Amino acid sequence: MKHNKKVTNIEDKEVKKNPWKKVIFIMLSVVLIIIALLLYSRYIGTSGLYIKEYKITNSNIPDSMHGLKIVHISDIHYGKITFEKELKVLVEKVNLVKPDLIIFSGDLIDKDTNLTGEMADQISSILKEMKATIGKYAIKGNHDYKFEQWDFILENSGFIDLDDTYDTIYKGSNDYILLSGISTNLHGNTKIEEKIATTEQYLEAITEEALKPKYKILVIHEPDYIDDINMDNFDLILAGHSHNGQVTLPVIGAIILPPGSKKYYKPHYKINNTNLYISSGIGVSTVSFRLFNHPSFNFYRLTNK
Repeated sequence: MKHNKKVTNIEDKEVKKNPWKKVIFIMLSVVLIIIALLLYSRYIGTSGLYIKEYKITNSNIPDSMHGLKIVHISDIHYGKITFEKELKVLVEKVNLVKPDLIIFSGDLIDKDTNLTGEMADQISSILKEMKATIGKYAIKGNHDYKFEQWDFILENSGFIDLDDTYDTIYKGSNDYILLSGISTNLHGNTKIEEKIATTEQYLEAITEEALKPKYKILVIHEPDYIDDINMDNFDLILAGHSHNGQVTLPVIGAIILPPGSKKYYKPHYKINNTNLYISSGIGVSTVSFRLFNHPSFNFYRLTNK
């Protein structure tokens, strides 16, 4: 009986120790998983470049614009983790799809970048190689506002500054598309209603139906501000800023969203008759991580049937 009692005591002690072993094992497993996710999101999640293709069908699109190809780029954040090599890959992939229009929706340079004249020359010379049969357009993001070289880069790379103005896009007929842009709304004192006024006045001044644009596109950096304008004036809105949630988790979704993209941050929304597409961007902001959200640009094909 004494022998059996000793065995029982030893077994009891082992049972008492086992819970601590399990706790330590679980804690170590959690730490390893966190480390693995951090390494993945820093070095794998930020690598590669995806093309997200969308077909946009609207009967308002003129026959001459049927099949029009638009590349939508956003949030390069040059100088953070995106440099010369990554920018050249972007240009190469954009040129492969042979777009008619290239639209950039802001944040070319990261706010923490020490942008030198040499870097500005380098960026503009690379972007100059990006080709579009009709034109290239850009608006300013909230990071771009601090760089005086912004205008230099745009002019020397062949991009048209679309900040708070519009342009008319023709292709083979008198029917046209209206392309309008709004600069970042996170800096300056100009209200968005004032920024869009030029476009709205243009639309209001056209009284003859035959002279009105058949299809209207708006480019904006921070998507949440679309609630402050008349969205019915536009068939298609292209935005950036949110990165679609730079870090996302299954079920939970986006866990990093900057001001100006708390409401609208997913890749696509249908608001009444208006399509809103938000690019996930190329670079990173604030933290150098991307999780379940690789760098990408959007490629749209406009069709009327």
